[in-house]
Amino acid sequence: MSRRLTIVGLALLALALAAAPALAQKPVKIGVLTPLSPPGDPAAGQLILRGAKMGADEVNAKGILGGRKVELVVEDDAGTPEKGAAGFRKLATQDGVVAVIGQFHSSVALAVQDLAEQFKVPIFATQASARAFSEKHLNYSFRTHVIDTDRVQLWNRWIKEKGFKKVALLAENTDYGVGLVEDTKKLFPTMVPGAELKTIVFDRAVVDLTPQLLEIKSWKPDVVINIGVGTPAYLIIKQAADVGLLPGTPMLVSYDMPARAEYWKNLGEKGNFVSFLVYYHPTMKLTPRGEAFRAKYREQFKEDPVYASLNGYAQVVLIADALEAAKSDNSDALVKALLANKFQGWNATISFSRGDGPYWQQWTPPMLLMQYTKVDLPFTEAKIVFPAEFKTGDLVVPK
Repeated sequence: MSRRLTIVGLALLALALAAAPALAQKPVKIGVLTPLSPPGDPAAGQLILRGAKMGADEVNAKGILGGRKVELVVEDDAGTPEKGAAGFRKLATQDGVVAVIGQFHSSVALAVQDLAEQFKVPIFATQASARAFSEKHLNYSFRTHVIDTDRVQLWNRWIKEKGFKKVALLAENTDYGVGLVEDTKKLFPTMVPGAELKTIVFDRAVVDLTPQLLEIKSWKPDVVINIGVGTPAYLIIKQAADVGLLPGTPMLVSYDMPARAEYWKNLGEKGNFVSFLVYYHPTMKLTPRGEAFRAKYREQFKEDPVYASLNGYAQVVLIADALEAAKSDNSDALVKALLANKFQGWNATISFSRGDGPYWQQWTPPMLLMQYTKVDLPFTEAKIVFPAEFKTGDLVVPK
């Protein structure tokens, strides 16, 4: 009997030892929940995913947590809260991801962050900027992107510097669009005293904005701020040119969509003289990690990276670094490591603290305003028109 138990025990030990390497090699899954189809902005989602894949490749060249690999699990949120919530539930409950990145649309990020609390799976907003996302002070919500309030403060300073007295906002009826309108209304009177503000909010699904643009044109604004995302942003530019509002009236696009390669293909000459807000410029000096990524990206895609890819990449390697610091793939250990350590990002050191208001588990990249002044002008040659310390050219308004 004793001999038999010994044999059984040795057999079980052998099985355990055989299983140990397999367990050690179990992949660490990171979810990418991002818009890959309309009515979301699929071009943005693809760029985020491109960067995330490069981040996973970099991590996997060395491995983490004793040689384990990172596996990306991708879900399309289509830019809608409903699909975002369904995708997050699947990632958290079926796929067993340790964290989720990729959020681009604020309405989706706000819809899924309560699920992140419920399932204890950290979510990282990649390009969702609604103030409310970080104002809730939730444990599992992190962001490495700008806050709408900071975005508004930047363009208000620009408006004041240029002496614009009549400012029109045309915004989609999403959390992003409505939030920017509210922030601008709140800050405008004190930041740009004496100036007038006209705001029009439109349905995101609209296919014709001619009436709204004609109303703005008849008001004779000094500048128009385009607060559409994806298709609506392009529609505003196209139809503003059609009604003669562009190029004679300056237009500022509220995010970095014009930096993408698709911009000139979609707009041609109608896209000329448009200004836009960016978080990255090819002349920026990056961290060693960022420089290496930029070189690999240029080699692989024969073009400069844009911010969406940089941030998708940085979030994957950030999570891997935090897991290594935690020495665990446990979500609570991951959160603690994120709050206790500093990490090398693409252009600076990333750290998270629990500050006041929206500055909770938040890291913010730089912001610049740029302008195109020639059809098919490469993003790398566009002039920085604000702020003054980075300025490489003056705003051009054709007569």
